[in-house]
Amino acid sequence: MNPGDSEIFGVLKCPRRVWAVSAIHGNAERLVQVHQALGQRFTVGDRIVYLGNYLGRGAHIVATLDELLLFRRELLCTPGAEPEDVVYLRGQQEEMWRKLLQLQFAPSPRQVFDWMLQQGADATLLAYGGSAEDGIARFREGALSITRWTGQLRDAVRAHPGHDELLASLRRAAFTEGSELLFVHAGIDPHRPLSEQSDTFWWGSGYFASLAEPFAGFRLVVSGYDRAHQGVRLGPVTATIDGGAGFGGSLNAACFDLTGQVVDWIEA
Repeated sequence: MNPGDSEIFGVLKCPRRVWAVSAIHGNAERLVQVHQALGQRFTVGDRIVYLGNYLGRGAHIVATLDELLLFRRELLCTPGAEPEDVVYLRGQQEEMWRKLLQLQFAPSPRQVFDWMLQQGADATLLAYGGSAEDGIARFREGALSITRWTGQLRDAVRAHPGHDELLASLRRAAFTEGSELLFVHAGIDPHRPLSEQSDTFWWGSGYFASLAEPFAGFRLVVSGYDRAHQGVRLGPVTATIDGGAGFGGSLNAACFDLTGQVVDWIEA
């Protein structure tokens, strides 16, 4: 693995502190509240990582992506700010959306689609002008009809300025330049090196919560989504900051120094 490969991993250079934002699930109102507080506390040397699941579940997905783009532009207007200071990770919702747009190649597209709907992908479909019913009808018509449908969905994403570019820029994980902190969406498998985590990044593993030793030399591994919905957990070598946004809970932003300590906290 080349740790500097920015096409796969986000590298946070020369950070003083790192803000991490938990899974959002289309909750634009809470994201605006977090951004309002974060804008007042963000200082020179700070970096920010969004930990995935911008799509799915919530009713304001388009507004959520618009807000992510707007806040990034505001941050980049501050003196000394660089584009790589803001990193977006891919969550399970973004991974499902990527696969949904390729359903024509799936061996059993209807079965995969039904599973995606159970995971909350219907909210993203509605946000971009699609529907579960329309998709099911296309499956009956065959691969060519599915291809046309997914093409229409791609066009719908592109119709919103910046959305396609944002979704194409997502990273699998992010870490500080000195390898102090690692940021992931749902978890890691401690038995695999960072370069071989694959789907574990967005689907997690049963090992993450019980990890007792530092992983790959990182002082702390931070995740932004917990499929088990067990709430915020801050441990010596792992931290989960998911407050349950999209499931009736809060959207959280935690600020970590390079020792792995939480030095500031925003909850909306």
